[in-house]
Amino acid sequence: MKRPPLTPIIAAVPLAIVGVFVVGSSWLAPDATNQDILTGATPPGTSGHPFGTDQLGRDIWQFALAGARSAVVGPIVIALGSMLIGLVLGTIAGYLGGYLDLLLSKYADLLLALPTTLIALVVAGLVDGGYWVTVLVLVVLFSPTDIRMARGAVIAQSTQPYIESARVLGLSRFRIMFRHVVPNVLPIAFTTMLLNVAFALVAMSALSFLGFGVGPGTPDWGRQLSDGRNLIGRNWGAVVVPGVLIIITAVSVNLLGDWLQERYEQRGVQR
Repeated sequence: MKRPPLTPIIAAVPLAIVGVFVVGSSWLAPDATNQDILTGATPPGTSGHPFGTDQLGRDIWQFALAGARSAVVGPIVIALGSMLIGLVLGTIAGYLGGYLDLLLSKYADLLLALPTTLIALVVAGLVDGGYWVTVLVLVVLFSPTDIRMARGAVIAQSTQPYIESARVLGLSRFRIMFRHVVPNVLPIAFTTMLLNVAFALVAMSALSFLGFGVGPGTPDWGRQLSDGRNLIGRNWGAVVVPGVLIIITAVSVNLLGDWLQERYEQRGVQR
């Protein structure tokens, strides 16, 4: 009997738990934002608070559960938006070629040369943007990788016999690109999207840690990590809990993305 692959199982279990946190945070942690100033910061193991409380008396674990939605939804939107931009522009550049390919390639090279987190930090500061403005900025900054990936995959597909058959049948270039080429590029685009989720999670958490993206008092792992810096001496859980959640989620998404990419490459070799 063939054993199931271990890597996707190891990655899927924590991701499933985080998914439950994201979907059910309102039920799992209904009192996450409740404050108790008189209690203040307490160490882990305090009655009713397994990881203690922060300086405002909020339960560390419940606040982390509530912060899963803000920490995870944004990166998923960033990765999906970046993938869609990459598929459209990369397919056009790779299939049509010419000056349009040159223009889009230079656009991607320009954005790749920019430091993503620093540019997002500057733009968010200039426009005084909130959470979704930061997400939009990161969608644009993450798109060059997907554009180059899609472009390379489309160029490789353009030489396949089924493309020549479609041209002989007189199908339009638009139909060939988006009805025949794109479905064959989607597997690698999906694996790249998963890797981008991990990168976006770290980037969004870093921006929240610096005070951008989410507002003060909003449940978010990056913001909670920033607020807990001054509590290390009184309650190490204020830093460890959000930090561990960020690391586990990012590593799990990376493992799953790498595994899917290896599977895709192996299938390509077998063909």
